[in-house]
Amino acid sequence: MLVGVAYADKFKQTWLKLDVPEGSTVREAIERSGLLERFPEIDLNVNKVGIFSKLSRLDTRLNDGDRVEIYRPITVDPETVERRDRQDTNDED
Repeated sequence: MLVGVAYADKFKQTWLKLDVPEGSTVREAIERSGLLERFPEIDLNVNKVGIFSKLSRLDTRLNDGDRVEIYRPITVDPETVERRDRQDTNDED
């Protein structure tokens, strides 16, 4: 069955299509994709994963056509960024 595996670092996005055996898991697709070797910063014990933007477990079985996504950890507090944006707009007044 055909699935996609996607990962984006700070500089580029990678999306690979690959053929995996029926009944493959998210972990097996990621390992088969070669992304763990290309991006050594990926740690499946830390990085969250999903299928079509829905968080999933590594042992989730895949269906034909699924897109597996590997998410980077959040490095900025979204509330801080939002607050900074509000301050910038207030400074312009």
